[in-house]
Amino acid sequence: MLLKTTSQSLAAQLAARLSERMVTGLLAAGSRLPSVRQCAQQQGVSPSTVVAAYDQLQAQGLIEAQRNRGFYVRNRAAAHVNAALTASNSVVDSGTPAPASGFEAQHRPVNATALIRGMFHSGSDKLQPGLGAFPPEWLQTSFLSAAVRRVTSGAQLQAWSLQYGEPAGDIGLRQALSGRLNAMAIAAAPGHIVTTVGATHALDIISRTLLKAGDYVMVEEPGWAIEFARLDALGLRILPVPRGPDGPDQVVMARYCELHAPKLFVSVSVLHNPTGYCLSPSAAHRILQLAHQQQFHIVEDDTYSHLAPEHVTRMSALDGLQRCIYVSGFSKILVPGWRIGYLAAPPDLVERLLDTKLLTTLTTPALLEKALAWCIDQGLLRRHAQQVRTRLDQARSRSVKLAQAAGCTFVAPAAGLFGWVDTGVDTDALAQRMLDLGYLLAPGGLFFANRVPSTLMRINFCTTQDAAFWQVFSQVRGQMG
Repeated sequence: MLLKTTSQSLAAQLAARLSERMVTGLLAAGSRLPSVRQCAQQQGVSPSTVVAAYDQLQAQGLIEAQRNRGFYVRNRAAAHVNAALTASNSVVDSGTPAPASGFEAQHRPVNATALIRGMFHSGSDKLQPGLGAFPPEWLQTSFLSAAVRRVTSGAQLQAWSLQYGEPAGDIGLRQALSGRLNAMAIAAAPGHIVTTVGATHALDIISRTLLKAGDYVMVEEPGWAIEFARLDALGLRILPVPRGPDGPDQVVMARYCELHAPKLFVSVSVLHNPTGYCLSPSAAHRILQLAHQQQFHIVEDDTYSHLAPEHVTRMSALDGLQRCIYVSGFSKILVPGWRIGYLAAPPDLVERLLDTKLLTTLTTPALLEKALAWCIDQGLLRRHAQQVRTRLDQARSRSVKLAQAAGCTFVAPAAGLFGWVDTGVDTDALAQRMLDLGYLLAPGGLFFANRVPSTLMRINFCTTQDAAFWQVFSQVRGQMG
C-alpha cells in the first residue's frame, strides 16, 4: 500500500514497487504496464503521480513509451536486472525471444523464477492461489521428529555425519524405493536408483548427462514453467508438444522427430501440471513405440505420484525402464526442506548419471535419507499420504464451487493439487492487479514455452478455499471486463 505519511513520495514508492517486480520477474521484459488512468485507479493515486513514477522508470531505462500503445518494460531491463543480481550471487533468466511458430524450437522468456520467488517471499500473510505446493500446515506430522531421533541417536550421528554418504544414495532408502516402484509395476532394483537433491536435481542430472547445448528436447505444453526455464538456461532447444486429456500430441511429436531428431522427451504422465490430466494406456504405448523407433529417451516426471489414483498408467512400467527414466521425490508430500528426490534409470545409463551427480553434489545427506527410509518402511509415509489425499479431495470440492461461482471455467477436469481455469480476462494483467492486493497468481502464460497473453491460470486447491479471495478476484476481474 502506498503511504502518504512516509518520507518517500507516492511517485517514488510506486516506481520502486514496479522496479522490484521487474527484478523478481513478476513484470517480464515486454510486459505492458497499465495506462496512467488505470494505474491511478488501481493504486488510489492521482494520474500526475503515475506520470511521475513512469518518468522515473523511463529515466532509469526500465520502461519505454510506445506511441499510441502505452508503456512497456524494456527488453534491456532484463539484462540490467540479471547483471545486478549476478553481482549478489542471485540468478534470473533474461532475454525475450522472438516469437516462434510451426515446428520451430522455442525459448523460455524471463519470469519463470518469479513464481518460486513469490512462493518463498510473498510479502503477504494471505494464502497464495499460485502456490506450487501444499501449505506447510498440510504436511505436519508427528513422526518426522521420531525418524530423525532414531538415526541420530548414540554413535550413529557422528558415524553418518563425519563422512560422505554412498555415491548412489543410502542403500536402505534405495531398497525402500525399489519396493515402492515394484508395487507400482516399475521393475527397478536398488542398483538402478540414484538419490538426488530433490526431483528438480534429478531432472538436471539427466539433462546434463544426455544432452549438450543446442540439442532439441520435446516438452509438454502447457507445462511446468521451471522446466522450460531450466532447459533454456542449459542452451537446449525446446520443442513444445501440446498436451491433451489422453496425453501429448503424437502427430506433433512425430513431426519433430522428422525435422529435429530430438534426444529427449520430458513428460508428466500422472496428474500433469497444470492440467491434472493422466496419460491413457493407448497413448503411452504409441509414445513408447515412437521413442524406440526414433531412439530418444523419455523422462517421466512423477512428482505427484503420492496424490495419484491407483492403477494409473506410467510409461516406465510399460517400458520396463528401457527408454524411460523415472523421476520423483518427497518435497510435495512430506519433507520439502529435506530435498530428497531420486531417479530410476536403464542399467546402461546408471553409471553415467551417477558420475554427473558426483560432479554436481558429490553425495546426498545420508542422515535424512536414512530417516526417510524408516518412514517408508514403517508405513508412516503411506498413511500420511492417504490423509493428505482425503483432505485434498475435500478442499478441491470447495475450491471448484467457489471458482465456478466467481465466473471461472475449468478447461480440464479438476484432479490432483491444481486446477486449470479460464478466467475470461488477461491473467498477466490480472496477476499484477491481484499482487497489489497481496495475492500471487500463476497466470497461464507462464506454462507455455513462448509466453503469449492468456486468459488461463493455475490455481492451488489448498489455497483457494477462502471465499474472501474469490470475492476480491471477482471484483478485480469485473473491473477488467
